[in-house]
Amino acid sequence: MRITRVLALAAAIGAAALGTAIAEEEIHFPAQKWSFNGPFGTFDRASAQRGAQVYKEVCANCHSLKMAYYRDLGGIGMEPGAIAAIAASVSVPTIADDGSVAERPALPSDHFRSPFANEKAARSANGGALPPDLSVITKARDGGEDYLHALLLGYGDAPATMKMGDGMNYNKMFPGNQIGMPRPLSDGQVDYSDGTKATTEQMARDVVTFLSYIANPEMEARKRLGVKMVLFLVLMTGLSYAVKRKVWADVDH
Repeated sequence: MRITRVLALAAAIGAAALGTAIAEEEIHFPAQKWSFNGPFGTFDRASAQRGAQVYKEVCANCHSLKMAYYRDLGGIGMEPGAIAAIAASVSVPTIADDGSVAERPALPSDHFRSPFANEKAARSANGGALPPDLSVITKARDGGEDYLHALLLGYGDAPATMKMGDGMNYNKMFPGNQIGMPRPLSDGQVDYSDGTKATTEQMARDVVTFLSYIANPEMEARKRLGVKMVLFLVLMTGLSYAVKRKVWADVDH
């Protein structure tokens, strides 16, 4: 019996120590102010358009947007002609009448072109790692937009006491602080068409705004509907109370 108690106590102490270690390693992402937060939030169209440019020129080299269409860019204020031009700048595979596979310029109705033909090709080009699809990345990660923003800005030099794995990069916002993806953004990496200065922080904010839109293209419509429903319920509550008072006004209680 005494041995059993000793073992139970040791297990409890070990579990407590493990829990403490996990708590100490927990990463807190700095909370950001996003234009789309809150019940009345909307996407910053200018920021989202710049983010689309960052995705096209930087992220699209490794990451796909398999669930998004080029036509979705209309939701961030891009004109049909501009969308058609962006789509036509890449080629997508198509099946000809004879069954052969050929390439053609993409159309607004096409999905965003993936940078690799398949998963094996993606892993082969990235040292065995599979770059995640970014279609719903802001929904798929704890912390959402704050996580992604912190991750993009979290690169730096590893502490002298830290042993880095082969091909790994130090990122203070990534669990374990070692990530296979090299630093994707650096100052002046893109030339914004609207003249905005392309700092690393600005590009990170813009591309996160764009990816949040891609993951939630119906967000603004959903919020507008929610506000209308709340107002409707408030009005109906008031009318119901008024009718109740009117109907029972002459009844002796």
